[in-house]
Amino acid sequence: MTTVFGTLDHVLLMAPGPSPVAANVLEAMSLPTLGHLDPDCIKVMDALQEQLRAVCKTRNAVTFPISGTGSAGMEACFVNLVEHGDNVLIVNNGLFCSRMVEVASRLGALVDTVECPWGAPISVDAVKKQLAQKNYKILAVVHAETSTGVNNPVAELGALVKNSDTLFLVDSVAGLGGVDVRVDEWGIDAFYSGSQKCLSTPPGLAPASFSEAAMEAMARRKTKIPNWYLDVPLIRKYWEGTPRTYHHTAPINMYYGLHQALDNLLAEGLETSFARHQAMHERLKQGMGKLGFKPYVTEGAAPQVNLFVPPEGVDANALRASLRKDHKIEVAGGLGALAGKVLRVGVMGEGAREEPIDRLVAAVAACL
Repeated sequence: MTTVFGTLDHVLLMAPGPSPVAANVLEAMSLPTLGHLDPDCIKVMDALQEQLRAVCKTRNAVTFPISGTGSAGMEACFVNLVEHGDNVLIVNNGLFCSRMVEVASRLGALVDTVECPWGAPISVDAVKKQLAQKNYKILAVVHAETSTGVNNPVAELGALVKNSDTLFLVDSVAGLGGVDVRVDEWGIDAFYSGSQKCLSTPPGLAPASFSEAAMEAMARRKTKIPNWYLDVPLIRKYWEGTPRTYHHTAPINMYYGLHQALDNLLAEGLETSFARHQAMHERLKQGMGKLGFKPYVTEGAAPQVNLFVPPEGVDANALRASLRKDHKIEVAGGLGALAGKVLRVGVMGEGAREEPIDRLVAAVAACL
């Protein structure tokens, strides 16, 4: 029986994840697999933690990638911190904010939301007003909302609960590496991201970081953490213990890939990467604008996640299909209420460069 690999297309990934992967990252992932307790594997893990602290701008001891996609990072943050009856406030202006509500509700949290229209950033004043209504254990927000292309004002929201008993939980799955993230300065207690977005690594890891306050909250739980695989205090013993305590079989080749991708990012420089993402966002917006496409977001637009409303008479789904079939380029469609109404284009990691941006714009023009 033969494999299907020879029949697969080489596709330019320009959806908001997964993003194109650098050749040296793929090369790193092809290195021989080590055992998950091998001394050389431990070296990779130690290096990964230091790299993640640098990229997340944190000194948190508990900083490592969760073995799973960004959704596993979300689950890990909530299952470790939420107990039945806890008051949780979630700011909701997109699909992934709504997923937070679902996850917290399944754990028995008493969830309140501050609602905001899709395509607009959360109102800091509205959140401040709601925080005054009761004592919340957690305030949670999505930094970069992949469904709408909005970057929410995380620093300002964090300031509302800084030096309080409320833990600040942030999803930056689509932000880390492409826009600034300051875990310590912004007072973030529980943080998670994803390997497949601006970090340009294949899907499968969720970089995460937990403050001392978050770890203390886990230690004070009245009930056992309800998910063994995502139990952060247990996983911590694998990443920090002397000797290391086996928890699960680590995806070591994914560690190789993320290690190389983070090295690429830090060698370029974080500020340089942020400027590159912004410049390529402007290049894409200008190119698409000349073809009659209008940006969906007018305030708080995320440079790394771009939503475009097609010109009149252009079917978004048909255009996407043509780009994939005729030009081997993948872009995404709208989610939820935006299904069939917009194109979602990623300007992420290796995709945030002139060649892929120009190739996409030229392909859209050819399809039109």
